[in-house]
Amino acid sequence: MHNNNLNLSPYDRVVISRDIKRPTTQDYINLITSNFIELHGDRMYRDDPSIVAGIGKIGKHSVTIIGHQKGNNLQENIERNFGMPHPEGYRKALRLMKQAEKFNRPIITFIDTPGAYCGLEAEKRGQGEAIARNLLEMSKLSVPIITFVIGEGGSGGALGIGVGNKICMLENSIYSVISPEGLSSILFKDSSKSKEASEVMKLTSYDLYNLNIVDKIIKEPIDGAQKDVKLVADNIKLYILEELGYYENISKEEIISQRYNKFREIGRCL
Repeated sequence: MHNNNLNLSPYDRVVISRDIKRPTTQDYINLITSNFIELHGDRMYRDDPSIVAGIGKIGKHSVTIIGHQKGNNLQENIERNFGMPHPEGYRKALRLMKQAEKFNRPIITFIDTPGAYCGLEAEKRGQGEAIARNLLEMSKLSVPIITFVIGEGGSGGALGIGVGNKICMLENSIYSVISPEGLSSILFKDSSKSKEASEVMKLTSYDLYNLNIVDKIIKEPIDGAQKDVKLVADNIKLYILEELGYYENISKEEIISQRYNKFREIGRCL
């Protein structure tokens, strides 16, 4: 299926993952959930529009959904800070994850960010602490977490909502510790060599699946998910329903240990 997609270079996938017409978290929420209610604010500082979060139903399951939110045009991107969260975005996410645990709701997260916002104001309000706190708390949650990388998965900005029992990537999404431009500027002293950098970064869905970091690749139409959003959303929904059916029979202790063991295995050298 979609064999032509297999011939794309890593940089081709970088370009597709950043396409301004690429479906956003909100697009997928609208297609896979019923009765979605968005919840706002971290109860400490303010709401962060670069993170969409709330509760809804997928099939018979009540779930909490959290995701980075980009825009489909320049004005929307400015309003959403290009999907780059401030600390209050991560704290909002954590507030809702703890609420999900309290009411025994599975958590679905959608990753699509170039990275956490690195401005002075974000650092003043504890950006590093907010992300680190999420990593710690997510590792201990007793409800299943299913994570989808739907566009860019950039560094700690992605990982701040990405500690999942299952990690899926859309076929043309990317996931890496740094952007190709950032890597090329550090290693090659030339940010224009991002195409060469992406060739060595192992950032594509197929690279990460082969490294046992990603559990599932969701196929996309040729030219990307933006060509048939409903098809991709249906495949995401199908995977979620399969996994939620599986987790109905798994104890809380097993859910926690499964997630722990998954991340302990990442990076293992034989």
